[in-house]
Amino acid sequence: MKVVFLQDVKGQGKKGQIKEVSEGYAQNFLIKKGLAKEANAQAMSELQGQKRLEEKNAAAELQAAKDLKEKLEALEVVVKAKSGEGGRLFGSVSTKQVAAELQKTHGIKVDKRKMELPDGIRSLGYTNVPIKLHHDVKATLKVHVKEEA
Repeated sequence: MKVVFLQDVKGQGKKGQIKEVSEGYAQNFLIKKGLAKEANAQAMSELQGQKRLEEKNAAAELQAAKDLKEKLEALEVVVKAKSGEGGRLFGSVSTKQVAAELQKTHGIKVDKRKMELPDGIRSLGYTNVPIKLHHDVKATLKVHVKEEA
């Protein structure tokens, strides 16, 4: 009996997959527990509709990430920090501070975990901070660290 999986079933199939299983297993376990349904014409058309909707949502998400990339690359974030001699900072400027300053000055909210800065910024001046917005889209944010008066 052919079934369409509604959820991932370990050892059998993933959500949205169509697979041939024994009739007893399908009737007594998969369908009864709501893990799958029989692969008839209606179920197949529903599956196609869901796939089209997911593709449309993925395309919209990608476009939103590209738009945000253009915005971010045109901006400059200014962060003030205390520094000692030679332009060295006391401590460092973290991604949390950069994200908070971006939110405060430009009203754009970016998760600090998406900023790919292994260590904090430890000196005055300009630093390019890569931000992963989407698995296909990376933006570069210009951060200017100024001395706090």
